[in-house]
Amino acid sequence: QVQLAESGGGLVQPGGSLKLSCTASGLTLERYAVGWFRKEGEGVSCIWRGDGSTYYPDSTKGRFRISRDKANDAVYLQMNDLKPEDTGVYYCATFGGQSTVQEMCVRMLYDRWGQGTQVTVSS
Repeated sequence: QVQLAESGGGLVQPGGSLKLSCTASGLTLERYAVGWFRKEGEGVSCIWRGDGSTYYPDSTKGRFRISRDKANDAVYLQMNDLKPEDTGVYYCATFGGQSTVQEMCVRMLYDRWGQGTQVTVSS
């Protein structure tokens, strides 16, 4: 069975940092574009397949960074300078269709995602 799994969430104070991880069973993440998103709004960070181009909305640009670890077939989300409005359940998701990384992220064109990991930013 194909499954995605997120980990690394937790409670952090404003201005702190967290690193989330996304792994998969039953598929190879390197073959897919991958995005991180919350239930509300657009994706927070996305990375394309092949050329590895990335997209960040204004709300996360300069604070979040998405990357791949090809050796472990994992995708990470490094979150710095966290704000209370970053609070939420974070999901990683795959996309195997034709699009651009920006369109995929803004329109949330995902075909599979995991159960999520909770991120809480509070004093």
